[in-house]
Amino acid sequence: MKRFVGFVRKEFYHIYRDKRSLFILFGMPIVQILLFGFAISNEINNVDIAILDQANDVTSKEIINKIAASKHFSVVDVIQQESSIENIFKKGKVKAVLQFENNFGNNLVKENKASVQILTDATDPNMASAISNYISSILQNYQQELNKNVSIDYQIVPRSRMVYNSELKSVYMFVPGVMTVILMLVSAMMTSISITREKEQGTMEILLVSPLKPFQVIIGKVFPYIFLSVINAVIIVLLSIFVFNVPVEGSIFLLGIESVLFIITSLALGILISTISATQQTAMMISLMGLMLPTILLSGFIFPISSMPVPLQVISNIIPAKWFIIIVKGIMLKGIGIGYILKETFILFIMTLLFIGISVKKYKIRLE
Repeated sequence: MKRFVGFVRKEFYHIYRDKRSLFILFGMPIVQILLFGFAISNEINNVDIAILDQANDVTSKEIINKIAASKHFSVVDVIQQESSIENIFKKGKVKAVLQFENNFGNNLVKENKASVQILTDATDPNMASAISNYISSILQNYQQELNKNVSIDYQIVPRSRMVYNSELKSVYMFVPGVMTVILMLVSAMMTSISITREKEQGTMEILLVSPLKPFQVIIGKVFPYIFLSVINAVIIVLLSIFVFNVPVEGSIFLLGIESVLFIITSLALGILISTISATQQTAMMISLMGLMLPTILLSGFIFPISSMPVPLQVISNIIPAKWFIIIVKGIMLKGIGIGYILKETFILFIMTLLFIGISVKKYKIRLE
C-alpha cells in the first residue's frame, strides 16, 4: 500500500511540475467558462443604429430619445435622406435604420395611426430579427404610455424590412462564417503541425544550417498549403453558390484576392504557433483550442460582438477571422467594392507582416 501511495504522490508531483498540464487542467476550463459565459448570449446590447427622421416633430424625437436611452441601442448617426441608407449599410457602420414617415406626429393625432419603418442589415438574420423585435417592443411600450389618458387608442405601426436577406436565410450567415473557420483552422493547423514535425524529428536544424535562408525555409514549407487552401476556398464558394444559393453580389476577383490574403495571414499564424510548439501534439492543441474557440465566439460569426463585455470586444480586434468575415459578407451579400473594406484589408495585411516578422526572428535566433 505504501508503494501505491508513493506512486500516486509521484504522479501528483509530475503534474505539479508540468506547467502545461496545470494550464490544461485549470487554465483552459476557466478560460472556456468565461468565454462561453460572456460571449454566448441571445440578447443584444449597444447595437449601433441610424435615424432618418422625416417628421422631425416632438413625438418622433420622444421615441428616438427613448430608444437612445435603452441599453440595447446606440444612435450613432442621423441621416437626412433615403439615398444615404444603402451607403451607410455598405459601410457596415450601423445594423439598423429607423425611418419616421412625414408628419408622423400629426398622423398619430389626427388619424390615430402612424408608421415607423425598421430597416435592418440581415446579413446576420438572427441579429436582424432581434433588433426588429426589440425596437417594436420599445414602440409598443411608448404606445401604451400614450394611450393611458386618451379615449381612442393611438396606434404606432412598425414596418420591418430586412436588407440583403429579405427571407432571413440562416445560410447567408453561416457560409461566410464556416468559410472563415475552415480556412483559419486548416491553414494554421496544418502549417504549424508540418513545421513542428520537422523540429520534432530533428530535420529542421538541418534545413536551417543549409544554404537556404530562414525565410526561404518558411516560405517553402507553407507554399503547398497556400495552394491547397485556395482550392478549399474555391470549393466552399462554389458549394455556397450552386448548393445553398448564396449570392455573390460583388466581384469574384476581389473575393479571391481577399481570400488569398486571409489564407496567408492564417498560414503566418500557423508558422508563429510552430515557433512556440515543441511537439506536433502541442501545435495541434494550440491550433484547435487557441484558434477555434476565439474564431467561433469572438469573430462575430454567431454572436454579435457589440453585445459582449468591453474587454472581449477589445480582444476581438486581434482575431483575424473578425475582419475576414466582415470582408466576405460585404462582398458576397452587399456587393461592396474595395473602397468599403480598405481598413479590414489593411489590418489583415499588417497582421500577416507581424506574424511572419516574429516567426523569422525566432528562427534566426535558433540559427545563432
